Amino acid sequence: MKKLLQKLTEAFGPSGYEDKVREIVRTEVEPLVDEIKVDVLGNLIARKHPGRQTKATRKIMVAAHMDEIGLIVSHVDENGFIRFSPIGGVFRRYVLGGRVRFLNGTQGVIGFDRLDNVNELPTLDKVYIDVGATSKKDCPVKIGDMAAFDRPYTKLGDRLVAKSMDDRVGVLVAIETLRALKSTLHDVYFVFTTQEEVGTRGAATSAYGVDPDVGIAIDVTPAGDTPNALKMEMALGKGPCIKIQDPSMIADPRVVEWMIRAAEKARLPYQREVLLMGGTDARAIQLTRAGVPAGCLSIPVRYVHSPSEMVDYADVQNSVKLLTAMLRTPIDL
Repeated sequence: MKKLLQKLTEAFGPSGYEDKVREIVRTEVEPLVDEIKVDVLGNLIARKHPGRQTKATRKIMVAAHMDEIGLIVSHVDENGFIRFSPIGGVFRRYVLGGRVRFLNGTQGVIGFDRLDNVNELPTLDKVYIDVGATSKKDCPVKIGDMAAFDRPYTKLGDRLVAKSMDDRVGVLVAIETLRALKSTLHDVYFVFTTQEEVGTRGAATSAYGVDPDVGIAIDVTPAGDTPNALKMEMALGKGPCIKIQDPSMIADPRVVEWMIRAAEKARLPYQREVLLMGGTDARAIQLTRAGVPAGCLSIPVRYVHSPSEMVDYADVQNSVKLLTAMLRTPIDL
């Protein structure tokens, strides 16, 4: 799993440019499913039928988003310095001195304008990308080119660190669940979604097409276990999180109960999640058509939306076990 996670996290895939990630995912899942297709927005939809002797009890959509936050070129000055706009939730506290890579392979470093106060945190309009160009003419990127943060995957003991753990670790959990799921009671659609970071767009259209009875997002959740963090219970190493609420949605209590029942029956550690910021594909699924009962299985992560997001490997393994157990468990709605 670690090798695949490295491959996924190091792939280029800002919102709207998920092609390279989708190629990796398709190679992994195509032998494991009964049907596979790519829709208009680039979502990869992989369907696994219930066992031959089993009549499907529910149509379940499992969504994990392939995209990551990124940057888009908005201006190149006469000296070849690049101004940009954020794609998704780019936090200015993480960008200074960072490195980026463009789709065409060009690399750059993020610098900043002169500051009157050296301890000041500049706004994004005060920073730029330096790709080594000396003029606008020899700058190898143009207006509208997309970049992602450039940082290698690394291991710190049982803690794994990379850019785009959000949500490539969720993609990994979905893939490995498919690998482990020899049979299921349900008709399951594993959807690897696009453009989550800019408004859960891929989940909205794919959920409309799938029209599920139940929706589950697989995503990350910020951990509250670092010094002076927000007072949230989620912590690395204590198991996957079962979402109850975040600012974008309230999980269906019946779905929450299904998830808890599956975890306890399988004797898996889990955490109850009440998130104080952010949202996931679960919101888009929940609001599809006339509404869908939805929930979210979250992997706790430190330093969300930084180039060095950290997860605990045991949490990743237990997330696979929990999702597998859920898909083998009946759900009463």
